[in-house]
Amino acid sequence: MPRSPAGHTRGRAAVLAALTVTAVVASGHPAPAAPAGTDPMNRAFARAAEEFGVPRDLLAAVGYGETHLDGHAGRPSQAGGYGVMHLVSSPTNRSLDKASALTGKSAADLRQDTEANILGGAAVLRSHADALGLDSAERRDIDAWYPAVARYSGAKGAVSALYADTVYTFLAQGLRTTVPGGERISVTSRPVAPEKGALATAGVTAQSPDYPSALWVPANAANYATGRSATIDKVVIHVTQGSYAGTISWFQNPASQVSSHYVVRSSDGEITQMVRDKDTGYHAKSANASSLGIEHEGFVDNPSWFTDSMYRSSAALTAYLCNRYGIPKDRSHIIGHSEAPGNDHTDPGVNWNWTYYMQLVAAGGGSAVDGLSFTSYATQRLGSTGAQVKAVQQLLNKQGYNAGAEDSTFGGVTESAVKAFQTARKLTADGTVGPKTWTALLSAGTTPTLTTGASGDAVKRLQRALTAALGSTVAIDGSFGSATGTAVRLYQDARELAVDGSVGPDTWKALQAGL
Repeated sequence: MPRSPAGHTRGRAAVLAALTVTAVVASGHPAPAAPAGTDPMNRAFARAAEEFGVPRDLLAAVGYGETHLDGHAGRPSQAGGYGVMHLVSSPTNRSLDKASALTGKSAADLRQDTEANILGGAAVLRSHADALGLDSAERRDIDAWYPAVARYSGAKGAVSALYADTVYTFLAQGLRTTVPGGERISVTSRPVAPEKGALATAGVTAQSPDYPSALWVPANAANYATGRSATIDKVVIHVTQGSYAGTISWFQNPASQVSSHYVVRSSDGEITQMVRDKDTGYHAKSANASSLGIEHEGFVDNPSWFTDSMYRSSAALTAYLCNRYGIPKDRSHIIGHSEAPGNDHTDPGVNWNWTYYMQLVAAGGGSAVDGLSFTSYATQRLGSTGAQVKAVQQLLNKQGYNAGAEDSTFGGVTESAVKAFQTARKLTADGTVGPKTWTALLSAGTTPTLTTGASGDAVKRLQRALTAALGSTVAIDGSFGSATGTAVRLYQDARELAVDGSVGPDTWKALQAGL
Protein backbone atom coordinates (compact mmCIF):
# COMPACT_ATOMS: atom_id res chain seq x y z
CA MET A 1 0.00 0.00 0.00
CA PRO A 2 1.50 3.36 -1.01
CA ARG A 3 2.34 6.38 1.08
CA SER A 4 2.06 10.07 0.28
CA PRO A 5 5.26 11.82 -0.86
CA ALA A 6 5.74 13.80 2.34
CA GLY A 7 3.74 12.29 4.90
CA HIS A 8 -32.98 4.24 -18.89
CA THR A 9 -31.80 3.71 -22.13
CA ARG A 10 -30.69 0.10 -22.24
CA GLY A 11 -30.35 -1.76 -25.55
CA ARG A 12 -29.79 -5.46 -25.75
CA ALA A 13 -26.65 -5.92 -27.82
CA ALA A 14 -26.71 -8.78 -30.29
CA VAL A 15 -22.97 -9.19 -30.07
CA LEU A 16 -20.86 -8.40 -27.00
CA ALA A 17 -18.07 -5.90 -27.32
CA ALA A 18 -14.64 -7.05 -26.17
CA LEU A 19 -14.10 -6.26 -22.52
CA THR A 20 -10.99 -4.96 -20.85
CA VAL A 21 -11.12 -7.91 -18.53
CA THR A 22 -13.18 -10.15 -20.81
CA ALA A 23 -16.35 -10.49 -22.80
CA VAL A 24 -18.09 -12.78 -20.40
CA VAL A 25 -20.32 -15.13 -22.34
CA ALA A 26 -20.72 -18.82 -21.58
CA SER A 27 -23.05 -21.42 -22.98
CA GLY A 28 -25.76 -23.44 -21.29
CA HIS A 29 -28.16 -22.52 -18.51
CA PRO A 30 -27.29 -21.33 -15.01
CA ALA A 31 -27.83 -23.59 -12.07
CA PRO A 32 -29.94 -22.16 -9.24
CA ALA A 33 -28.20 -19.92 -6.73
CA ALA A 34 -26.56 -21.63 -3.80
CA PRO A 35 -29.05 -22.20 -0.97
CA ALA A 36 -28.83 -19.90 1.99
CA GLY A 37 -28.68 -22.85 4.34
CA THR A 38 -28.10 -22.20 8.01
CA ASP A 39 -24.80 -20.33 7.85
CA PRO A 40 -24.88 -16.65 8.83
CA MET A 41 -23.31 -15.11 5.73
CA ASN A 42 -25.39 -17.24 3.39
CA ARG A 43 -28.47 -16.23 5.39
CA ALA A 44 -27.44 -12.59 5.18
CA PHE A 45 -27.05 -12.73 1.39
CA ALA A 46 -30.42 -14.49 1.02
CA ARG A 47 -32.22 -12.00 3.27
CA ALA A 48 -30.65 -8.93 1.65
CA ALA A 49 -31.34 -10.26 -1.85
CA GLU A 50 -35.00 -10.86 -1.01
CA GLU A 51 -35.53 -7.55 0.82
CA PHE A 52 -34.07 -5.37 -1.92
CA GLY A 53 -34.76 -7.47 -5.01
CA VAL A 54 -31.09 -7.95 -5.91
CA PRO A 55 -29.97 -11.31 -7.40
CA ARG A 56 -28.24 -13.21 -4.62
CA ASP A 57 -25.32 -14.39 -6.73
CA LEU A 58 -24.75 -10.89 -8.08
CA LEU A 59 -24.59 -9.56 -4.53
CA ALA A 60 -22.12 -12.27 -3.52
CA ALA A 61 -19.98 -11.66 -6.61
CA VAL A 62 -19.79 -7.92 -5.84
CA GLY A 63 -18.72 -8.67 -2.27
CA TYR A 64 -16.15 -11.21 -3.42
CA GLY A 65 -14.68 -8.77 -5.90
CA GLU A 66 -14.39 -6.11 -3.21
CA THR A 67 -13.09 -8.07 -0.22
CA HIS A 68 -13.12 -11.84 -0.88
CA LEU A 69 -16.03 -11.70 1.61
CA ASP A 70 -13.72 -10.74 4.48
CA GLY A 71 -14.91 -7.79 6.58
CA HIS A 72 -11.48 -7.36 8.22
CA ALA A 73 -13.05 -6.86 11.66
CA GLY A 74 -14.37 -3.45 10.68
CA ARG A 75 -11.01 -2.03 9.64
CA PRO A 76 -11.10 0.23 6.56
CA SER A 77 -9.48 -0.39 3.21
CA GLN A 78 -6.97 2.11 1.85
CA ALA A 79 -9.90 3.87 0.11
CA GLY A 80 -11.96 4.08 3.30
CA GLY A 81 -14.31 1.17 2.61
CA TYR A 82 -15.77 -1.10 5.30
CA GLY A 83 -17.07 -4.62 5.58
CA VAL A 84 -17.74 -7.44 3.15
CA MET A 85 -19.51 -5.07 0.73
CA HIS A 86 -16.88 -2.32 1.04
CA LEU A 87 -19.22 0.53 1.96
CA VAL A 88 -17.31 3.79 1.62
CA SER A 89 -17.59 7.18 3.25
CA SER A 90 -15.41 9.65 1.36
CA PRO A 91 -15.88 12.90 -0.54
CA THR A 92 -16.15 10.99 -3.83
CA ASN A 93 -18.04 7.87 -2.68
CA ARG A 94 -20.68 8.02 0.05
CA SER A 95 -22.08 4.49 -0.20
CA LEU A 96 -21.85 3.99 3.58
CA ASP A 97 -23.99 7.06 4.22
CA LYS A 98 -26.45 6.01 1.51
CA ALA A 99 -26.70 2.52 3.01
CA SER A 100 -27.44 4.02 6.41
CA ALA A 101 -30.23 6.21 5.03
CA LEU A 102 -31.77 3.33 3.06
CA THR A 103 -31.65 0.68 5.78
CA GLY A 104 -31.94 2.72 8.98
CA LYS A 105 -28.79 1.05 10.26
CA SER A 106 -26.16 3.16 11.98
CA ALA A 107 -22.83 3.76 10.30
CA ALA A 108 -21.18 1.87 13.17
CA ASP A 109 -23.37 -1.20 12.57
CA LEU A 110 -22.73 -1.05 8.84
CA ARG A 111 -18.99 -0.97 9.45
CA GLN A 112 -18.84 -3.73 12.08
CA ASP A 113 -21.79 -6.09 11.54
CA THR A 114 -21.56 -8.36 8.50
CA GLU A 115 -25.32 -8.92 8.16
CA ALA A 116 -25.99 -5.18 8.29
CA ASN A 117 -23.14 -4.52 5.85
CA ILE A 118 -24.51 -7.00 3.30
CA LEU A 119 -27.99 -5.51 3.70
CA GLY A 120 -26.49 -2.07 3.12
CA GLY A 121 -24.70 -3.24 -0.01
CA ALA A 122 -27.94 -4.65 -1.40
CA ALA A 123 -29.74 -1.39 -0.64
CA VAL A 124 -27.12 0.66 -2.47
CA LEU A 125 -27.16 -1.65 -5.49
CA ARG A 126 -30.97 -1.46 -5.61
CA SER A 127 -30.85 2.34 -5.41
CA HIS A 128 -28.59 2.40 -8.47
CA ALA A 129 -30.98 0.06 -10.30
CA ASP A 130 -33.90 2.33 -9.45
CA ALA A 131 -31.99 5.40 -10.63
CA LEU A 132 -31.36 3.61 -13.93
CA GLY A 133 -35.08 2.80 -14.27
CA LEU A 134 -34.91 -0.99 -14.04
CA ASP A 135 -38.42 -2.42 -13.56
CA SER A 136 -39.24 -5.61 -11.65
CA ALA A 137 -38.87 -7.87 -14.69
CA GLU A 138 -35.52 -6.33 -15.61
CA ARG A 139 -34.27 -6.70 -12.05
CA ARG A 140 -34.81 -10.44 -12.33
CA ASP A 141 -32.40 -10.48 -15.28
CA ILE A 142 -28.88 -10.58 -13.86
CA ASP A 143 -27.46 -9.17 -17.11
CA ALA A 144 -29.50 -5.96 -16.72
CA TRP A 145 -27.62 -5.00 -13.55
CA TYR A 146 -24.30 -4.22 -15.24
CA PRO A 147 -24.65 -0.38 -15.15
CA ALA A 148 -25.80 -0.54 -11.53
CA VAL A 149 -22.76 -2.61 -10.62
CA ALA A 150 -20.54 -0.11 -12.41
CA ARG A 151 -22.08 2.71 -10.36
CA TYR A 152 -21.56 0.74 -7.15
CA SER A 153 -17.82 0.98 -7.73
CA GLY A 154 -17.85 4.73 -7.14
CA ALA A 155 -15.56 5.09 -10.16
CA LYS A 156 -16.26 6.68 -13.52
CA GLY A 157 -16.11 5.59 -17.15
CA ALA A 158 -13.56 2.96 -18.08
CA VAL A 159 -12.61 2.17 -14.49
CA SER A 160 -16.24 1.56 -13.51
CA ALA A 161 -16.55 -0.77 -16.51
CA LEU A 162 -13.36 -2.53 -15.41
CA TYR A 163 -15.01 -3.09 -12.02
CA ALA A 164 -18.28 -4.40 -13.48
CA ASP A 165 -16.41 -6.65 -15.91
CA THR A 166 -14.65 -8.28 -12.98
CA VAL A 167 -17.95 -8.98 -11.18
CA TYR A 168 -19.45 -10.55 -14.30
CA THR A 169 -16.29 -12.60 -14.73
CA PHE A 170 -16.94 -14.16 -11.32
CA LEU A 171 -20.53 -14.89 -12.37
CA ALA A 172 -19.32 -16.51 -15.60
CA GLN A 173 -16.57 -18.55 -13.97
CA GLY A 174 -18.32 -19.27 -10.69
CA LEU A 175 -16.62 -19.18 -7.34
CA ARG A 176 -16.34 -21.31 -4.25
CA THR A 177 -14.67 -19.90 -1.18
CA THR A 178 -14.38 -20.38 2.56
CA VAL A 179 -14.79 -17.18 4.53
CA PRO A 180 -13.35 -16.35 7.97
CA GLY A 181 -15.12 -18.60 10.45
CA GLY A 182 -15.20 -21.56 8.05
CA GLU A 183 -18.47 -20.91 6.24
CA ARG A 184 -18.52 -21.86 2.56
CA ILE A 185 -19.97 -19.46 0.01
CA SER A 186 -20.46 -20.40 -3.63
CA VAL A 187 -21.68 -18.89 -6.88
CA THR A 188 -22.33 -21.35 -9.69
CA SER A 189 -20.98 -20.49 -13.13
CA ARG A 190 -23.60 -19.48 -15.65
CA PRO A 191 -23.87 -17.88 -19.10
CA VAL A 192 -23.86 -14.10 -18.87
CA ALA A 193 -24.28 -11.39 -21.49
CA PRO A 194 -24.17 -8.10 -19.58
CA GLU A 195 -26.21 -5.22 -20.96
CA LYS A 196 -23.67 -2.43 -20.84
CA GLY A 197 -25.60 0.40 -22.37
CA ALA A 198 -23.46 3.55 -22.52
CA LEU A 199 -20.56 1.64 -20.96
CA ALA A 200 -20.23 -0.69 -23.95
CA THR A 201 -17.31 1.31 -25.32
CA ALA A 202 -15.87 2.38 -21.97
CA GLY A 203 -13.29 -0.38 -21.58
CA VAL A 204 -9.62 0.35 -21.05
CA THR A 205 -7.91 -0.27 -24.38
CA ALA A 206 -4.71 1.79 -24.17
CA GLN A 207 -1.56 -0.25 -23.78
CA SER A 208 1.28 0.52 -21.40
CA PRO A 209 4.05 2.65 -22.90
CA ASP A 210 6.68 0.81 -20.83
CA TYR A 211 5.49 -2.80 -20.42
CA PRO A 212 3.79 -4.26 -23.53
CA SER A 213 1.62 -6.74 -21.59
CA ALA A 214 0.00 -4.06 -19.40
CA LEU A 215 -2.90 -1.66 -19.84
CA TRP A 216 -2.44 2.08 -19.39
CA VAL A 217 -4.61 4.22 -17.08
CA PRO A 218 -2.72 7.34 -15.96
CA ALA A 219 -2.74 8.39 -12.33
CA ASN A 220 -3.77 11.94 -11.53
CA ALA A 221 -0.90 14.34 -12.07
CA ALA A 222 -1.16 15.43 -8.42
CA ASN A 223 -0.20 11.92 -7.30
CA TYR A 224 3.29 11.62 -8.81
CA ALA A 225 6.23 13.78 -9.85
CA THR A 226 7.48 14.13 -13.40
CA GLY A 227 11.03 12.83 -13.78
CA ARG A 228 13.41 11.38 -11.20
CA SER A 229 16.14 12.64 -8.92
CA ALA A 230 17.89 9.25 -8.62
CA THR A 231 18.70 6.20 -10.74
CA ILE A 232 16.20 3.34 -10.65
CA ASP A 233 17.80 0.56 -8.64
CA LYS A 234 14.97 -1.36 -6.93
CA VAL A 235 11.43 -2.71 -7.22
CA VAL A 236 9.06 -2.29 -4.27
CA ILE A 237 6.30 -4.86 -3.73
CA HIS A 238 3.02 -3.56 -2.26
CA VAL A 239 -0.43 -4.91 -1.39
CA THR A 240 -3.32 -2.58 -2.15
CA GLN A 241 -5.53 -3.16 0.91
CA GLY A 242 -8.39 -2.90 -1.55
CA SER A 243 -9.62 -4.06 -4.93
CA TYR A 244 -7.93 -3.71 -8.33
CA ALA A 245 -10.44 -1.29 -9.84
CA GLY A 246 -10.76 0.54 -6.52
CA THR A 247 -7.01 1.08 -6.38
CA ILE A 248 -6.90 2.36 -9.95
CA SER A 249 -9.70 4.78 -9.12
CA TRP A 250 -7.91 5.86 -5.92
CA PHE A 251 -4.73 6.69 -7.83
CA GLN A 252 -6.84 8.81 -10.19
CA ASN A 253 -8.20 10.81 -7.24
CA PRO A 254 -6.05 13.93 -6.65
CA ALA A 255 -6.97 13.89 -2.96
CA SER A 256 -5.18 10.58 -2.44
CA GLN A 257 -1.66 11.95 -3.04
CA VAL A 258 -0.49 8.39 -3.71
CA SER A 259 0.31 6.25 -6.74
CA SER A 260 2.31 3.28 -7.90
CA HIS A 261 3.73 2.45 -11.29
CA TYR A 262 1.82 -0.81 -11.74
CA VAL A 263 -1.26 -2.56 -10.28
CA VAL A 264 -1.73 -6.35 -10.59
CA ARG A 265 -5.12 -8.10 -10.41
CA SER A 266 -5.54 -11.17 -8.22
CA SER A 267 -7.84 -13.35 -10.32
CA ASP A 268 -5.86 -13.49 -13.55
CA GLY A 269 -2.72 -11.36 -13.13
CA GLU A 270 -3.87 -8.53 -15.40
CA ILE A 271 -1.61 -5.49 -15.03
CA THR A 272 -2.40 -1.79 -15.37
CA GLN A 273 0.37 0.79 -15.49
CA MET A 274 -0.49 4.16 -13.95
CA VAL A 275 2.82 6.05 -13.72
CA ARG A 276 5.56 6.02 -16.36
CA ASP A 277 8.78 4.32 -15.30
CA LYS A 278 10.65 7.56 -15.91
CA ASP A 279 8.47 9.39 -13.38
CA THR A 280 8.39 9.23 -9.57
CA GLY A 281 5.42 7.47 -8.05
CA TYR A 282 4.38 8.30 -4.49
CA HIS A 283 4.42 4.84 -2.96
CA ALA A 284 7.40 4.29 -0.64
CA LYS A 285 8.51 7.65 0.85
CA SER A 286 12.32 7.80 0.87
CA ALA A 287 12.55 5.06 -1.79
CA ASN A 288 10.28 6.84 -4.28
CA ALA A 289 13.01 8.47 -6.35
CA SER A 290 14.99 5.26 -6.93
CA SER A 291 12.27 2.64 -7.18
CA LEU A 292 9.43 1.23 -9.26
CA GLY A 293 6.31 0.32 -7.29
CA ILE A 294 4.09 -2.68 -8.01
CA GLU A 295 0.74 -2.89 -6.20
CA HIS A 296 -0.97 -6.27 -5.80
CA GLU A 297 -4.73 -6.49 -5.33
CA GLY A 298 -5.74 -7.80 -1.93
CA PHE A 299 -5.27 -7.52 1.81
CA VAL A 300 -2.16 -8.54 3.71
CA ASP A 301 -4.08 -10.68 6.21
CA ASN A 302 -5.92 -12.79 3.61
CA PRO A 303 -3.68 -15.11 1.54
CA SER A 304 -6.53 -16.04 -0.82
CA TRP A 305 -5.71 -12.94 -2.87
CA PHE A 306 -2.18 -14.13 -3.69
CA THR A 307 -3.00 -16.44 -6.58
CA ASP A 308 -0.53 -18.26 -8.78
CA SER A 309 -1.67 -16.12 -11.71
CA MET A 310 -0.81 -13.00 -9.73
CA TYR A 311 2.59 -14.30 -8.65
CA ARG A 312 3.56 -15.33 -12.19
CA SER A 313 2.32 -12.16 -13.85
CA SER A 314 4.00 -9.93 -11.29
CA ALA A 315 7.24 -11.93 -11.41
CA ALA A 316 7.33 -11.61 -15.20
CA LEU A 317 6.90 -7.84 -14.82
CA THR A 318 9.61 -7.61 -12.17
CA ALA A 319 12.01 -9.70 -14.26
CA TYR A 320 11.34 -7.43 -17.25
CA LEU A 321 11.98 -4.29 -15.20
CA CYS A 322 15.16 -5.74 -13.70
CA ASN A 323 16.46 -6.62 -17.16
CA ARG A 324 15.53 -3.23 -18.58
CA TYR A 325 17.06 -1.13 -15.82
CA GLY A 326 19.94 -3.36 -14.72
CA ILE A 327 18.43 -4.12 -11.30
CA PRO A 328 19.92 -7.21 -9.60
CA LYS A 329 17.35 -9.95 -9.10
CA ASP A 330 17.90 -10.36 -5.38
CA ARG A 331 16.15 -9.48 -2.13
CA SER A 332 18.33 -6.45 -1.62
CA HIS A 333 16.87 -4.86 -4.73
CA ILE A 334 13.41 -6.46 -4.88
CA ILE A 335 11.94 -5.47 -1.55
CA GLY A 336 8.64 -5.17 0.29
CA HIS A 337 7.10 -1.85 1.22
CA SER A 338 7.84 -2.72 4.83
CA GLU A 339 11.56 -2.94 3.97
CA ALA A 340 11.87 0.47 2.34
CA PRO A 341 13.77 2.88 4.63
CA GLY A 342 11.58 5.17 6.71
CA ASN A 343 8.34 3.29 6.09
CA ASP A 344 5.94 2.00 8.72
CA HIS A 345 3.74 -0.26 6.54
CA THR A 346 3.65 -4.05 6.81
CA ASP A 347 2.88 -5.04 3.21
CA PRO A 348 3.26 -7.37 1.51
CA GLY A 349 3.11 -9.19 4.88
CA VAL A 350 3.78 -12.68 6.12
CA ASN A 351 1.38 -14.31 3.62
CA TRP A 352 3.47 -13.17 0.64
CA ASN A 353 5.60 -16.11 -0.52
CA TRP A 354 8.96 -14.46 -1.16
CA THR A 355 10.75 -17.74 -1.86
CA TYR A 356 8.33 -18.71 -4.62
CA TYR A 357 8.19 -15.18 -6.00
CA MET A 358 11.94 -14.85 -6.29
CA GLN A 359 12.17 -18.25 -7.98
CA LEU A 360 9.65 -17.03 -10.54
CA VAL A 361 11.53 -13.76 -11.04
CA ALA A 362 14.72 -15.70 -11.67
CA ALA A 363 12.84 -17.82 -14.25
CA GLY A 364 11.34 -14.74 -15.89
CA GLY A 365 7.84 -15.46 -14.61
CA GLY A 366 8.05 -19.23 -14.75
CA SER A 367 6.05 -21.81 -16.70
CA ALA A 368 5.90 -24.72 -14.28
CA VAL A 369 3.27 -27.46 -14.51
CA ASP A 370 -0.08 -26.02 -13.39
CA GLY A 371 -2.05 -29.22 -12.83
CA LEU A 372 -4.43 -28.51 -15.73
CA SER A 373 -2.18 -28.71 -18.78
CA PHE A 374 -1.63 -32.11 -20.43
CA THR A 375 -0.54 -33.26 -23.87
CA SER A 376 -3.85 -35.16 -24.12
CA TYR A 377 -6.99 -35.55 -22.02
CA ALA A 378 -8.11 -39.11 -21.31
CA THR A 379 -11.68 -40.11 -20.47
CA GLN A 380 -12.30 -40.02 -16.71
CA ARG A 381 -15.15 -41.83 -14.97
CA LEU A 382 -16.23 -43.29 -11.64
CA GLY A 383 -13.26 -45.19 -10.21
CA SER A 384 -10.60 -43.32 -12.19
CA THR A 385 -7.60 -41.96 -10.33
CA GLY A 386 -4.65 -39.70 -11.05
CA ALA A 387 -3.63 -36.19 -11.98
CA GLN A 388 -6.36 -35.70 -14.58
CA VAL A 389 -9.06 -36.60 -12.07
CA LYS A 390 -7.61 -33.94 -9.78
CA ALA A 391 -7.78 -31.49 -12.68
CA VAL A 392 -11.47 -32.33 -13.18
CA GLN A 393 -12.12 -31.78 -9.48
CA GLN A 394 -10.22 -28.50 -9.48
CA LEU A 395 -12.11 -27.17 -12.50
CA LEU A 396 -15.49 -28.19 -11.12
CA ASN A 397 -14.84 -26.74 -7.68
CA LYS A 398 -13.60 -23.47 -9.14
CA GLN A 399 -16.77 -23.15 -11.18
CA GLY A 400 -19.04 -23.71 -8.18
CA TYR A 401 -19.83 -27.41 -8.66
CA ASN A 402 -19.00 -29.35 -5.51
CA ALA A 403 -16.66 -32.13 -6.62
CA GLY A 404 -15.46 -32.77 -3.08
CA ALA A 405 -11.85 -33.03 -2.01
CA GLU A 406 -9.32 -32.62 -4.82
CA ASP A 407 -7.86 -36.02 -3.98
CA SER A 408 -7.32 -37.46 -7.49
CA THR A 409 -9.99 -40.12 -6.93
CA PHE A 410 -13.18 -40.06 -9.04
CA GLY A 411 -15.88 -40.92 -6.49
CA GLY A 412 -19.59 -40.37 -6.20
CA VAL A 413 -19.37 -36.71 -5.22
CA THR A 414 -17.22 -35.94 -8.24
CA GLU A 415 -19.58 -37.89 -10.49
CA SER A 416 -22.57 -35.89 -9.20
CA ALA A 417 -20.71 -32.63 -9.85
CA VAL A 418 -19.86 -33.75 -13.39
CA LYS A 419 -23.52 -34.54 -14.06
CA ALA A 420 -24.60 -31.14 -12.74
CA PHE A 421 -22.06 -29.42 -14.98
CA GLN A 422 -23.10 -31.48 -17.99
CA THR A 423 -26.76 -30.64 -17.38
CA ALA A 424 -25.99 -26.93 -17.16
CA ARG A 425 -24.05 -27.11 -20.44
CA LYS A 426 -26.71 -29.24 -22.21
CA LEU A 427 -24.32 -32.18 -22.53
CA THR A 428 -25.31 -35.81 -22.00
CA ALA A 429 -25.38 -36.07 -18.21
CA ASP A 430 -23.69 -39.45 -17.88
CA GLY A 431 -21.08 -38.43 -15.28
CA THR A 432 -18.22 -39.39 -17.61
CA VAL A 433 -15.63 -36.79 -18.61
CA GLY A 434 -14.97 -37.47 -22.28
CA PRO A 435 -13.77 -35.06 -25.01
CA LYS A 436 -16.92 -32.91 -25.03
CA THR A 437 -17.06 -32.47 -21.26
CA TRP A 438 -13.31 -31.87 -21.10
CA THR A 439 -13.62 -29.19 -23.79
CA ALA A 440 -16.47 -27.45 -21.98
CA LEU A 441 -14.73 -27.69 -18.61
CA LEU A 442 -11.38 -26.41 -19.83
CA SER A 443 -12.85 -23.49 -21.78
CA ALA A 444 -15.45 -22.38 -19.21
CA GLY A 445 -15.23 -18.81 -18.02
CA THR A 446 -14.48 -15.55 -19.71
CA THR A 447 -14.38 -15.06 -23.48
CA PRO A 448 -11.98 -12.33 -24.57
CA THR A 449 -11.31 -11.97 -28.27
CA LEU A 450 -7.94 -13.62 -28.97
CA THR A 451 -5.78 -13.20 -32.04
CA THR A 452 -2.17 -13.83 -33.02
CA GLY A 453 0.10 -12.10 -30.53
CA ALA A 454 -2.23 -12.45 -27.54
CA SER A 455 -0.84 -13.96 -24.35
CA GLY A 456 -1.87 -14.90 -20.84
CA ASP A 457 -4.16 -17.27 -18.96
CA ALA A 458 -7.04 -16.96 -21.45
CA VAL A 459 -4.74 -18.24 -24.20
CA LYS A 460 -3.72 -21.17 -22.00
CA ARG A 461 -7.39 -21.97 -21.42
CA LEU A 462 -7.97 -21.88 -25.17
CA GLN A 463 -4.97 -24.14 -25.82
CA ARG A 464 -6.13 -26.70 -23.26
CA ALA A 465 -9.64 -26.75 -24.71
CA LEU A 466 -8.33 -27.15 -28.26
CA THR A 467 -6.13 -30.04 -27.14
CA ALA A 468 -9.21 -31.79 -25.71
CA ALA A 469 -11.50 -30.92 -28.64
CA LEU A 470 -9.10 -31.85 -31.44
CA GLY A 471 -7.61 -34.88 -29.74
CA SER A 472 -4.12 -33.68 -30.64
CA THR A 473 -1.57 -31.74 -28.67
CA VAL A 474 -1.56 -27.94 -28.78
CA ALA A 475 1.37 -26.45 -26.89
CA ILE A 476 0.00 -24.86 -23.72
CA ASP A 477 2.35 -21.94 -23.24
CA GLY A 478 -0.02 -18.97 -23.00
CA SER A 479 1.28 -17.47 -26.25
CA PHE A 480 -0.99 -17.24 -29.33
CA GLY A 481 1.47 -18.03 -32.09
CA SER A 482 1.19 -19.65 -35.49
CA ALA A 483 0.67 -23.18 -34.10
CA THR A 484 -2.26 -22.04 -31.97
CA GLY A 485 -3.67 -20.15 -34.95
CA THR A 486 -3.51 -23.33 -37.05
CA ALA A 487 -5.30 -25.29 -34.32
CA VAL A 488 -8.01 -22.62 -34.11
CA ARG A 489 -8.59 -22.82 -37.88
CA LEU A 490 -8.77 -26.63 -37.77
CA TYR A 491 -11.32 -26.42 -34.99
CA GLN A 492 -13.37 -23.73 -36.76
CA ASP A 493 -13.39 -25.68 -40.02
CA ALA A 494 -14.47 -28.91 -38.30
CA ARG A 495 -17.31 -27.10 -36.48
CA GLU A 496 -18.44 -25.18 -39.59
CA LEU A 497 -17.52 -21.83 -38.07
CA ALA A 498 -16.02 -18.88 -39.90
CA VAL A 499 -12.40 -19.92 -40.44
CA ASP A 500 -10.48 -16.77 -39.57
CA GLY A 501 -8.06 -17.97 -36.88
CA SER A 502 -9.48 -15.40 -34.44
CA VAL A 503 -11.20 -16.61 -31.28
CA GLY A 504 -14.33 -14.51 -30.86
CA PRO A 505 -17.78 -15.12 -29.36
CA ASP A 506 -18.81 -17.87 -31.80
CA THR A 507 -15.66 -19.94 -31.30
CA TRP A 508 -15.81 -19.56 -27.54
CA LYS A 509 -19.51 -20.50 -27.57
CA ALA A 510 -18.76 -23.69 -29.48
CA LEU A 511 -15.91 -24.63 -27.14
CA GLN A 512 -17.97 -23.97 -24.03
CA ALA A 513 -20.79 -26.11 -25.45
CA GLY A 514 -18.31 -28.97 -25.77
CA LEU A 515 -18.48 -29.06 -29.54
